Amino acid sequence: MDQLRSRDASLWFGLLLVALGVLFLAGQVFHFDLGRYGWPFFVAAPGVALLAIAVSARSLAWLAVPGTIVLVTAALLFVQNLTGLWATWAYAWALPALGGTGLGIAVQGWLTRRRDLARGGFRIMVAGAAIFVVGLVFFEGVLHVSGRDLGLAGRVAGPALLIVAGLLLVAERVRRPASKS
Repeated sequence: MDQLRSRDASLWFGLLLVALGVLFLAGQVFHFDLGRYGWPFFVAAPGVALLAIAVSARSLAWLAVPGTIVLVTAALLFVQNLTGLWATWAYAWALPALGGTGLGIAVQGWLTRRRDLARGGFRIMVAGAAIFVVGLVFFEGVLHVSGRDLGLAGRVAGPALLIVAGLLLVAERVRRPASKS
Protein backbone atom coordinates (compact mmCIF):
# COMPACT_ATOMS: atom_id res chain seq x y z
CA MET A 1 0.00 0.00 0.00
CA ASP A 2 1.52 3.28 -1.03
CA GLN A 3 1.93 6.05 1.51
CA LEU A 4 0.47 9.50 1.22
CA ARG A 5 3.28 11.56 -0.22
CA SER A 6 3.92 14.46 2.14
CA ARG A 7 5.05 16.73 -0.69
CA ASP A 8 1.75 16.24 -2.50
CA ALA A 9 -0.24 16.67 0.69
CA SER A 10 1.57 19.87 1.60
CA LEU A 11 1.10 21.17 -1.94
CA TRP A 12 -2.65 20.62 -1.80
CA PHE A 13 -2.92 22.01 1.72
CA GLY A 14 -0.88 25.04 0.66
CA LEU A 15 -3.14 25.64 -2.33
CA LEU A 16 -6.17 25.38 -0.06
CA LEU A 17 -4.68 27.97 2.30
CA VAL A 18 -3.91 30.30 -0.61
CA ALA A 19 -7.49 29.95 -1.91
CA LEU A 20 -8.93 30.68 1.53
CA GLY A 21 -6.62 33.68 1.91
CA VAL A 22 -7.69 35.06 -1.47
CA LEU A 23 -11.32 34.53 -0.54
CA PHE A 24 -10.94 36.32 2.81
CA LEU A 25 -8.97 39.16 1.21
CA ALA A 26 -11.60 39.59 -1.52
CA GLY A 27 -14.24 39.76 1.18
CA GLN A 28 -12.38 42.58 2.91
CA VAL A 29 -11.50 44.54 -0.23
CA PHE A 30 -14.89 44.26 -1.93
CA HIS A 31 -16.95 44.34 1.28
CA PHE A 32 -18.31 40.90 0.49
CA ASP A 33 -20.27 39.37 3.37
CA LEU A 34 -18.60 35.97 3.70
CA GLY A 35 -20.96 34.98 6.49
CA ARG A 36 -23.95 35.50 4.22
CA TYR A 37 -22.62 34.22 0.92
CA GLY A 38 -19.37 32.39 1.59
CA TRP A 39 -20.37 29.76 4.13
CA PRO A 40 -20.76 27.02 1.47
CA PHE A 41 -16.99 27.29 0.92
CA PHE A 42 -16.53 26.01 4.46
CA VAL A 43 -18.72 23.04 3.54
CA ALA A 44 -16.52 22.51 0.48
CA ALA A 45 -13.23 22.56 2.40
CA PRO A 46 -13.45 18.96 3.73
CA GLY A 47 -14.43 17.81 0.23
CA VAL A 48 -11.37 19.52 -1.23
CA ALA A 49 -9.20 17.90 1.46
CA LEU A 50 -10.62 14.43 0.75
CA LEU A 51 -10.16 14.88 -2.98
CA ALA A 52 -6.59 16.11 -2.48
CA ILE A 53 -5.77 13.02 -0.43
CA ALA A 54 -7.38 10.79 -3.07
CA VAL A 55 -5.25 12.38 -5.80
CA SER A 56 -2.08 12.16 -3.70
CA ALA A 57 -2.17 8.44 -2.92
CA ARG A 58 -3.55 5.79 -5.26
CA SER A 59 -4.46 3.47 -2.37
CA LEU A 60 -6.68 6.23 -0.99
CA ALA A 61 -8.39 6.97 -4.31
CA TRP A 62 -11.68 5.79 -2.77
CA LEU A 63 -11.73 9.08 -0.81
CA ALA A 64 -12.68 10.77 -4.08
CA VAL A 65 -16.23 9.48 -3.55
CA PRO A 66 -17.03 11.25 -0.27
CA GLY A 67 -14.94 14.21 -1.45
CA THR A 68 -17.02 14.78 -4.56
CA ILE A 69 -20.29 14.23 -2.69
CA VAL A 70 -19.29 17.00 -0.27
CA LEU A 71 -18.12 19.27 -3.11
CA VAL A 72 -21.29 18.83 -5.16
CA THR A 73 -23.36 19.46 -2.02
CA ALA A 74 -21.37 22.63 -1.35
CA ALA A 75 -21.88 23.82 -4.94
CA LEU A 76 -25.61 23.20 -4.65
CA LEU A 77 -25.75 25.03 -1.32
CA PHE A 78 -23.85 27.94 -2.88
CA VAL A 79 -26.36 28.26 -5.73
CA GLN A 80 -29.34 27.89 -3.39
CA ASN A 81 -27.87 30.43 -0.99
CA LEU A 82 -27.40 32.97 -3.80
CA THR A 83 -30.85 32.42 -5.29
CA GLY A 84 -32.86 31.67 -2.15
CA LEU A 85 -34.42 28.67 -3.91
CA TRP A 86 -34.20 26.28 -0.96
CA ALA A 87 -37.32 24.40 -2.08
CA THR A 88 -35.27 22.93 -4.92
CA TRP A 89 -33.99 20.34 -2.42
CA ALA A 90 -37.21 18.48 -3.33
CA TYR A 91 -35.41 17.27 -6.45
CA ALA A 92 -31.85 18.67 -6.32
CA TRP A 93 -30.82 15.98 -3.81
CA ALA A 94 -30.11 13.78 -6.84
CA LEU A 95 -27.13 15.95 -7.77
CA PRO A 96 -24.99 15.26 -4.68
CA ALA A 97 -26.48 11.84 -3.87
CA LEU A 98 -26.09 10.31 -7.33
CA GLY A 99 -24.20 12.90 -9.35
CA GLY A 100 -21.56 13.42 -6.66
CA THR A 101 -21.28 9.70 -6.00
CA GLY A 102 -20.94 8.92 -9.70
CA LEU A 103 -18.38 11.67 -10.15
CA GLY A 104 -16.37 10.30 -7.23
CA ILE A 105 -16.47 6.77 -8.60
CA ALA A 106 -15.42 8.07 -12.02
CA VAL A 107 -12.52 10.00 -10.45
CA GLN A 108 -11.54 6.90 -8.46
CA GLY A 109 -11.58 4.88 -11.68
CA TRP A 110 -9.46 7.49 -13.41
CA LEU A 111 -6.95 7.62 -10.54
CA THR A 112 -6.66 3.83 -10.34
CA ARG A 113 -6.80 3.38 -14.13
CA ARG A 114 -9.90 1.22 -13.86
CA ARG A 115 -12.14 1.95 -16.82
CA ASP A 116 -14.97 -0.14 -15.39
CA LEU A 117 -15.19 2.18 -12.38
CA ALA A 118 -14.99 5.27 -14.55
CA ARG A 119 -17.77 4.01 -16.83
CA GLY A 120 -19.93 2.94 -13.90
CA GLY A 121 -19.42 6.31 -12.24
CA PHE A 122 -20.43 8.09 -15.43
CA ARG A 123 -23.63 6.02 -15.62
CA ILE A 124 -24.48 6.95 -12.04
CA MET A 125 -23.90 10.63 -12.87
CA VAL A 126 -26.26 10.34 -15.83
CA ALA A 127 -28.89 8.70 -13.60
CA GLY A 128 -28.53 11.54 -11.10
CA ALA A 129 -28.90 14.14 -13.84
CA ALA A 130 -31.97 12.33 -15.20
CA ILE A 131 -33.63 12.20 -11.77
CA PHE A 132 -32.80 15.88 -11.30
CA VAL A 133 -34.41 16.82 -14.64
CA VAL A 134 -37.50 14.70 -14.00
CA GLY A 135 -37.81 16.25 -10.54
CA LEU A 136 -37.29 19.73 -11.96
CA VAL A 137 -40.06 19.23 -14.49
CA PHE A 138 -42.44 17.79 -11.90
CA PHE A 139 -41.72 19.98 -8.90
CA GLU A 140 -41.26 23.24 -10.79
CA GLY A 141 -43.39 22.70 -13.89
CA VAL A 142 -46.35 21.00 -12.17
CA LEU A 143 -46.19 21.85 -8.46
CA HIS A 144 -44.27 25.17 -8.67
CA VAL A 145 -42.48 24.47 -5.35
CA SER A 146 -40.22 27.49 -5.78
CA GLY A 147 -43.15 29.76 -6.51
CA ARG A 148 -41.75 30.73 -9.88
CA ASP A 149 -43.52 30.34 -13.19
CA LEU A 150 -41.32 28.82 -15.85
CA GLY A 151 -43.42 30.37 -18.59
CA LEU A 152 -44.54 28.73 -21.80
CA ALA A 153 -40.98 27.72 -22.70
CA GLY A 154 -40.57 25.95 -19.35
CA ARG A 155 -43.93 24.23 -19.63
CA VAL A 156 -43.06 22.93 -23.11
CA ALA A 157 -39.30 22.34 -22.72
CA GLY A 158 -39.69 20.25 -19.56
CA PRO A 159 -42.01 17.63 -21.01
CA ALA A 160 -40.01 17.68 -24.26
CA LEU A 161 -36.84 16.89 -22.28
CA LEU A 162 -38.62 13.97 -20.63
CA ILE A 163 -39.76 12.65 -24.01
CA VAL A 164 -36.25 12.92 -25.48
CA ALA A 165 -34.68 11.28 -22.41
CA GLY A 166 -37.20 8.45 -22.54
CA LEU A 167 -36.61 7.89 -26.25
CA LEU A 168 -32.85 7.81 -25.68
CA LEU A 169 -33.27 5.18 -22.96
CA VAL A 170 -35.54 3.07 -25.16
CA ALA A 171 -33.14 3.39 -28.11
CA GLU A 172 -30.19 2.38 -25.92
CA ARG A 173 -32.07 -0.66 -24.63
CA VAL A 174 -33.14 -1.74 -28.11
CA ARG A 175 -29.63 -1.21 -29.49
CA ARG A 176 -27.97 -3.26 -26.74
CA PRO A 177 -29.75 -6.54 -25.95
CA ALA A 178 -29.84 -7.83 -22.38
CA SER A 179 -26.79 -9.81 -21.32
CA LYS A 180 -27.27 -13.40 -20.21
CA SER A 181 -26.36 -13.71 -16.54
